[in-house]
Parts: sequence; structure tokens; C-alpha cells
Amino acid sequence: MSELQENIDRFRPYLAALTKGGIKNRINGQDSKGAGWFTSTSPVDEAELAQVARADAAEVDRAAKAAKDAFADWRDMDGKLRKALLHRIADGIEARAEEIALIECMDTGQAIRFMSKAALRGAANFRYFADQAPSARDGQNLPSPTLMNITTRVPIGPVGIITPWNTPFMLSTWKIAPALAAGCTVVHKPAELSPLTARLLLEIAEEAGLPPGVWNLINGYGEEAGRALTEHPDIKAIAFVGESKTGTQIMKQGADTLKRVHFELGGKNPCIVFDDADLDRALDAAIFMIYSLNGERCTSSSRLLLHADIHDAFVEKLTARVRSLRVGHPLDPKTEIGPLIADVHRSKVASFFDVAKTDGATIAAGGNIMPGPGCYVEPSLLTGADNSMRIAREEIFGPVLTVISFSNEADAIEIANDTNYGLTAYVWTNNIARALRVTGQLQVGMMWVNSENVRHLPTPFGGTKTSGIGRDGGDHSFEFFMEQKHVGFALGAHKIPKLGG
Repeated sequence: MSELQENIDRFRPYLAALTKGGIKNRINGQDSKGAGWFTSTSPVDEAELAQVARADAAEVDRAAKAAKDAFADWRDMDGKLRKALLHRIADGIEARAEEIALIECMDTGQAIRFMSKAALRGAANFRYFADQAPSARDGQNLPSPTLMNITTRVPIGPVGIITPWNTPFMLSTWKIAPALAAGCTVVHKPAELSPLTARLLLEIAEEAGLPPGVWNLINGYGEEAGRALTEHPDIKAIAFVGESKTGTQIMKQGADTLKRVHFELGGKNPCIVFDDADLDRALDAAIFMIYSLNGERCTSSSRLLLHADIHDAFVEKLTARVRSLRVGHPLDPKTEIGPLIADVHRSKVASFFDVAKTDGATIAAGGNIMPGPGCYVEPSLLTGADNSMRIAREEIFGPVLTVISFSNEADAIEIANDTNYGLTAYVWTNNIARALRVTGQLQVGMMWVNSENVRHLPTPFGGTKTSGIGRDGGDHSFEFFMEQKHVGFALGAHKIPKLGG
């Protein structure tokens, strides 16, 4: 029996157990069928995976009120107790790592070679923020001549967390773990295109002893459940990962309640390769950062900027590598690229092939929708592009790389910055002075020099311009989920200005 068939056989009982009776909402520790059902299908063959409860405004209202009612007790729980509970959640994630990976693959189309570690990354997120929970409220002593000034932090209250469809399990842990560690209660709305592992994650949390109402799950559509959540007056903040256009809508919807927002949005990230770089390593990193995870990642290096002196030779090797990428079933360990999340998204990605031709670029590899079943598209390479073309300016969010030539350092910086986005950048050079100059001038929130994206949990994660607002990671997450408080204590009888009398 092949490894693919073995994985399929292991997946089926996991799915049956999770979806028996449908994927229901979970409010205050109780299942709810919501206002109806919608169908979740697999991008692998477009077959039904589950019926999923659809939350309407009334359902969201119940979830928000449950989070509000549970907030005081969760806020006042000793940080050491929250730490222990979050570590138990991490233990549960690790114990069900295979189940999580297999379901995530079939729900999203992501290859098992990447999703096999999704659970471990999710557990690491919970462990990291669990360890920070006891000290999350710690502040500073800021003395002045007449006062002892101290600061502290308190959790902001019930929060809404809206997560995307591309790597939903890991990104859910990335948002929910710091919210819980800070002392906030949560209403979580996963993307309707990949809702399965969100339910699995909440089951793990409740088995670990999470009290009812602390973490509530609502499924549904953005224009219905999402909007009701972002407008709800009891929800004090919204943490959202997704498209930049949706982020602007959420900001408008939350404006009337002055809701705090944290956005991790889109990107059109440059990978700049200078002629003095280690070209073999740069080639490996450029390919990995656009074609892994099916290109459906906000930090993908979707614009490859090559110095003119190395352009032709680099593109020749790149083209051969792209043509050799292995597309297949996501549960096959040999697969490097699986199907895109849904047919509507595949059509959007494939539309850029005609755009490339119209704009005068060359399709050096790929450029076609693959025959079904499933939402497959060929990994594609677009060359002969310039930064004015739509393929260089719009986020395609698929396995499509656009190559642009530059002549010198100033030209590379200008091209890299000439975009509405500002999430990440990758710089390849062995000249340290050049690396410092270039990174100092790039208008992005995160940069890696001579490296692919290697995440370190304490560092700030986020972008500039239309790529987002705020930062995740380390204490930056607590800054979002908590309010600062200041108390000034007089040190003596300092002179107080006297009015009247």
C-alpha cells in the first residue's frame, strides 16, 4: 500500500468522528446549529467534507455575551493557572498532531510535507504565550521628582478573532494563544472555506479544562457572521488575518464602537538578489518562499528582483526547477504543491496568465489550469516583467512568481518600494554594507537577509502600508490584547497650584 493510500485511510475515521452530526458552533460550552447549514468541500476533489453551522447576527450576539459573562473570572484567574491550562492545550495539540495535519490537508489542499508540522507549530505558540502569562501584566516603575509612577496592564476584554483559510490551524493558535494568556475571552470566526480544524482546536482546549464561555466558536460568512462580530459593542478588539480589502471593511464596521483592530493583510513581497549573492542558496529560498504552501501565504516572495548581470543564468535554472515541481494529492508525501483552496480562487489565480500575456510578459513555465478533479493550477513563472504590470502589483496568492530585472542598488530599492504593500522583503547579498543600506530603505515591516522566512516567536510580525496594522509576537501581542494603566503616588507634600479662595 502506498503512503498516499495509508494517509487517506487514516484520514477517513478522523473526519467521520469530527463531522458526525455536522460542524456546530460552540457557545458557552454548548453546541449550536445556528441559523442553518453550509457545505464545506475539499479542494482535492471538491467532495463534501462536512455540513457546517451558519451563524447569523443573533448567534454572534449570544457568543459575544457569553464571552462577556466569562471575562471577569478568566481575567482574575492567577496567571500561573492560565499558564498551566495553556500548556495542557499544547499537550493536547501534540497528542492529536496526525489528526490535525491530515484534516488540514484535505480541508485546505496544503501538502502534508508542510502541514505535518502545523500542529507542532501550534503547540509551540501555546507554550510560548503560556510561559508569558504570569508576567503579562507586569509594568514599570517610572519615578519623577514628586511621584512614584507605576504602570501595569489589564486585558482589554472580549475579543473577536477572524482567521484565514490558507493555514488556519497555525494562525488560529497564533492569535488565540496570546489573547487567552493575556486574560481576554474570545469569539473565533474561522474562514468558511476551511472551518474544520478550528472545531478540533476548541475541542482540545475544552478537554484541557478551559471554562465555558472563555472561547466561543462561530462559523459562517464574512458579510453575515463576520460583520456582526466586528460591529458588536461587547467585542473590544478584532484581530484579523486576510485580504487588505476585507481589512478596510472591518475597520469601517468597527468604527462606531471605536474598536481596536489588528490586521495582518496582503503582500507583494520582493526578493532582491544582487550579483554578489550566494546564488544557489538564493535560488532555493526564492523557490521555497513562493511555491511552498501552494503560494497561498502572505509572506511569499512573489516578486523576484534580479540584478541584470545574473538575470539570464538565474532565470534559466529557475525555469527548470519550476517545471520540475511535483504537483499532486496533498496527502502524498512526495507532493510539493497541492490544489488551491477553491475553484473560485483557482479561477482568480489563473486569470493572471491572460493578464501577463496582455501586459507583454512571458510565461516561462506553467500558465495553465490542470484538469480535474480538484482545484489544481500549474506552478507558474512569469518573466520579462516590469513593475508597472498588474502581475507585479496585485497579490495573486498562488504558485505564481514574477521576475523583474534591475540595474543597480538604487533601482532595486525603488522597484521594491513601488507597491501599495509593505509586509516582507528578502535581500540576498554578501556585502554587509549593502545589506544595511538596503534594509534601512525598504518600506516593509519584516526583512530577512540571506535567508527565507524563519519565524522567531518573540520578534514583531506585521507590515506597513496596506499590509497591516500592528504587530504579533512576543510582548507585541500583549500590547494589542491589553490596556496600559498608570498610577501616580505622591512621594510627599509637593506644591499643588491653588485656585480661588
